[in-house]
Amino acid sequence: MAKKMTDAEKFSLIRREALYTGLALVGLIIFWLIAGFGLAGVDVKIFHLPLWAVAGSIGVWLFAICASWILSRKLFRDIDLGGDGDD
Repeated sequence: MAKKMTDAEKFSLIRREALYTGLALVGLIIFWLIAGFGLAGVDVKIFHLPLWAVAGSIGVWLFAICASWILSRKLFRDIDLGGDGDD
């Protein structure tokens, strides 16, 4: 049986998860800037679309999916936040 967490431990965990989520957002924005604007000068086409358009749209979605998977599998924990029936 898992150890019951104190409110302070829960808030600390929530703050840590929020920090990592914010860092993932910053990483996503940097990736979008590099993939979209950084590749604008590259003359490569994918399905008749410029590379920057594909990387700046589909690439960003793939990056976000990977970041979400890493956050949910490696960093986030499922905890009981309390609620109905708690004394």
